[in-house]
Amino acid sequence: MKRYNNVLCLILVLMFTISMLTGCGGSKEEAAPEVKKGDEQTAQVELKFLHKWPQPQNMPYFEEVIKEFEATHPNIKINMEAVADEPIKDKLRVLMGTDSQPDIFFSWSGEFAKKFVRSDNALDITEAFNSDTEWKSSIMQAGVEPFTFDGKVYGMPFRINGKFFIYNKDIFGKYSLQKPQNWEDFIQICEKLKSNNIIPIVLGNQYPWASCHYLTSLNQKMVSQDVRMRDYNPKTGEFTDPGYVKALEYLKSLSDNGYFNTGVNSTSHDMAREMFCAEKAGMYYIELEEFAELEEIFPGKWDFFAMPAIPEGKGNQKFLTGAPDGFMISAKTKHPDEAIEFLKFLVTKENGEKLVKQLGWPSPVIGAVNVNNAPPFLVDGMKAIEEAEGMALWLDTDIHIKVSDVYLAGLQELLSGSKSPEKIMEEVRQMAKTVQDEVE
Repeated sequence: MKRYNNVLCLILVLMFTISMLTGCGGSKEEAAPEVKKGDEQTAQVELKFLHKWPQPQNMPYFEEVIKEFEATHPNIKINMEAVADEPIKDKLRVLMGTDSQPDIFFSWSGEFAKKFVRSDNALDITEAFNSDTEWKSSIMQAGVEPFTFDGKVYGMPFRINGKFFIYNKDIFGKYSLQKPQNWEDFIQICEKLKSNNIIPIVLGNQYPWASCHYLTSLNQKMVSQDVRMRDYNPKTGEFTDPGYVKALEYLKSLSDNGYFNTGVNSTSHDMAREMFCAEKAGMYYIELEEFAELEEIFPGKWDFFAMPAIPEGKGNQKFLTGAPDGFMISAKTKHPDEAIEFLKFLVTKENGEKLVKQLGWPSPVIGAVNVNNAPPFLVDGMKAIEEAEGMALWLDTDIHIKVSDVYLAGLQELLSGSKSPEKIMEEVRQMAKTVQDEVE
């Protein structure tokens, strides 16, 4: 009986021990999902971010913004890559045909951005933008509109830009020259400078976007808005209006009459700036975003004006050439919410003011450019943009890429004297017809 009791006790002890072990095991199994869940909440999402400003003077701004964003969003890691202005066009063309797209990528506005929409590579952010009234009300409509297609928003402006002639105040003063009110005044200035052995206008057309910006303005001034918009649409573009040939003739006349420096096609834009700052030329056509850099190396010695009106032109003469550029989100991103969150952060008023103060770039965030944080020339430039009756977007990003390529090559040949305006437009029309057949 005693042995039986001992055995019974032993069995009971073993059963109790097993139940305790099983209970502990069960607790561990239940705890595991909680740990896993916590890990998921703190897991780091990685976003690829591609922009076009790798220059040493520009990168600290982006590094600082990313650092601040990551500090307030510890679950998001931003992997930044920067590729310069020309190479990024080729890089984007390659990446958009793959599954290795950056989550957030730079884009010019207009047709350049629209091709990402047509190819289903751009995320529709309309709902996120409209539902956040604070975000929506903080951005200039003039900046958002060129990223809006068929009523849907696909990108956010990061900068807003305009194109102006700058001029040497001392040279203008020496020869009693005033800002031109029309094209005739402009030509008289060029003649006066040329007669005194001063290059009237310095142009660096090694990359033909520089002359393309001239043509952007001239096309807009010579061709009515409705015709131009129909032609810039790849589905309907014909380019038969005689104003396009006249626009090229105006540009050619500047070259033929000796108003540009020699060797424009072998001169870079930076070399042109150096020539202007060395006071070898009276005028130079640049973007508002370049004003701050110019002021650093040529302080207080310059002023600016928009391309003057051409009375015979059929376009609105109070338009200004320029455009916003900004960022879009890949439709293939695995993290759309986080990408939108970063995009919002890029265009806050605080970061817009920092953009103005650190880099001198005009921000499309309302109130970011003001007398308290921006030099007078930037405030005046933004005022000129606001007072313009419309914007002519950069031609090379506002038309189909194949048509743009024909134009760009033709412009260098135009300025070298090897191709006529009529021949260039004949080739443009042929390519526009080819594009129509492709997109229909």
